[in-house]
Amino acid sequence: MKLAAVAEAFLRLRNANPNPTTELEYASPYQLLVAVVLSAQATDKGVNLATRKLFAVAPTPESMADLGEAGIVEHIKTIGLFRNKAKNTLALSHQLLERHGGEVPNDRDALEALPGVGRKTANVVLNTIFGEPTMAVDTHIFRLANRTGLAPGKDVLEVEKRLLRRIPREYLRDAHHWLILHGRYVCVARKPHCGKCIIRDLCLSRDKTD
Repeated sequence: MKLAAVAEAFLRLRNANPNPTTELEYASPYQLLVAVVLSAQATDKGVNLATRKLFAVAPTPESMADLGEAGIVEHIKTIGLFRNKAKNTLALSHQLLERHGGEVPNDRDALEALPGVGRKTANVVLNTIFGEPTMAVDTHIFRLANRTGLAPGKDVLEVEKRLLRRIPREYLRDAHHWLILHGRYVCVARKPHCGKCIIRDLCLSRDKTD
């Protein structure tokens, strides 16, 4: 996709949804961090069902540490990989208390040093909480970037770097939200809804549906 088409695609996405945001429910930076950690290989809907109960009893690192691993498990056992996620949630809560005064750091290296936090999770937090123009490439964005020709790449890091180079700066702050939502609801994996896609004419895919 040519750069002029990339700019036009994001202009349309912005016009259709001027204020995009994550579908994960949270009331603090800490809660978003935990929700994103829990969202690996799980749907946002499933995570929200679990965190409504979890955050009602443990909304802070201190209360999460007090709840303990078994208590966390009881609240998140409906989502995949819940035992490992409970262990990471407890460990990252302790680490935030011990190293960061209970606050979520605005620093990539510090975030990625937390248990259960990788590059994608760090990018979500840096973007959503701190407003940094990062690109959290999940399966939806990876698929969409390759399928449309927006920023093809062989792995998520390559796609991330190409998106950051190719997207006009004025759109970078919200770009990852637009792409996730478009990939989740329009440019879906098995049979994309090309008929209602607002960037259909810009897309380079040869396998468009009606």
